[in-house]
Order: sequence, then structure tokens, then C-alpha cells
Amino acid sequence: MNIIKLNAIDSTNSYIKKLANEIALDSYTVVVAKHQTKGRGQLGTSWLSENGKNLTFSILIKFNDFKVENQFYLSMAVSLGVLASINKGISSPLKIKWPNDILSGNHKVAGILIENVLSGNFIKQSVIGIGLNVHQQVFSKSIGNVTSLKNISGNDYNMDDLLENLVQTIKFYVNYVEKKEFKKLKKIYLQSLFNYQKPTTFENNKRELFIGKIVDICKSGRILVELANKKTCKFDLKEIKFASR
Repeated sequence: MNIIKLNAIDSTNSYIKKLANEIALDSYTVVVAKHQTKGRGQLGTSWLSENGKNLTFSILIKFNDFKVENQFYLSMAVSLGVLASINKGISSPLKIKWPNDILSGNHKVAGILIENVLSGNFIKQSVIGIGLNVHQQVFSKSIGNVTSLKNISGNDYNMDDLLENLVQTIKFYVNYVEKKEFKKLKKIYLQSLFNYQKPTTFENNKRELFIGKIVDICKSGRILVELANKKTCKFDLKEIKFASR
């Protein structure tokens, strides 16, 4: 495993993409930084992290035969890899919040940002950016419900060992994608999904609240929600979110 360690960088995703354009990198090359000045999350949000307390890193993964239409299976695989790796030693199991955040209760522990490089109808390579809160114990109220492994378990972690285990576990689940075992991957993902098959309050993009339950995930990554009247509707990330508590 090729791991490039940096003290500070604007974004590990940006750094590894630029590096991959300049030199040939092996699949599963990792760039990790003690501090990111411009870490990014889903939908253009920022990832804020205390210097040296957390893991902020990116993984370059190359593919030979991975169709764009199947890209959400990669999101499933990566989130399952992060979940399985950090669930060890935690008394209350963590869950995946659709599409790929990792939660303890309703508090976010990790976020994932995937950026793909395409060649026609195929994904040539993907850059997986991951922010995992490890030892940070105090967070700004401006970023909502956030916690860390330290807060959850009370344990201290060896950051190098944690990183290596994360990458190896992600690689295990990405193997489902490479073998095109999509049905098996989806089944594991749904079993690990926050509030799957449970009545939940959602908010749509008009700020309207409604009750529904997640009953399935579409191939595109949209969730299928069963409403109170038993009608089912599909939503993408820009159309729906869990209502604030």
C-alpha cells in the first residue's frame, strides 16, 4: 500500500487527482493529511476538522470494466468498508445514513466524497475522499450533530493502524463491485442503512415535512420511500433529507 503523508493541504482529493495527472499511481494509493484547509463534503459542503485529531485522506482506485450506470455500488462498497472497519470495539453499532455518511445514533462520525474520472460509459478511476472524526471531542455547533470515535468508545487510536485497516476493509468491499456482485452488496448495504424500513420524518426541498420509510435503493442511488398512504416515491439527494431533530 502506497501511503503519501502530508502535514497540511487544501484538499487530499484535489492533491491526488493532480498527482495522478502528472505521474502513474498504483490503485489504492492513499494521500493522508494531518490538516485540510478546504476539505469538502457532499453537495459542496465543507468538512471541518481539528488539526491532527482526525483522519482526512483520499484513496485512488482504478477500474478496468466499471460502467458509469453502476457507480452507486461503489458508494455502497466504500461506506460499508468504513462502517465495518470502525464498528470494531463499539458497543452500539454504527449505521450508514443515505447515501454514505456514517452515524452513531443521529451524530455523524464520518463523511465520504467520491469523484470519478470517466472514459466514455466507463469509470476509469475514482478518488475516494474520507473524513473520519477520531480523537476530536469538541465540535462547533454550526456543523450540526457530529461526534468522534473517542467520544463513542472512550478509546485512543493508533492513526496509522486505523488508516491501514480502513483501506484494507474498503478494498474488501470494493471487490464486490469488481466481481459485479451487486445484489449481494446491496443486501448488506440495506441491512446497514439508518432507519431502513422504519417510519421517519423527512423534509423535501420545499421544506415540507412528511412521514415515510425507506424501502429500497434504486440502481441510480435514489431512495424509494413508502409514504403514509402506501404510495412509493423516488428521491435523490437534492430532493429530500432527514428532518432535523
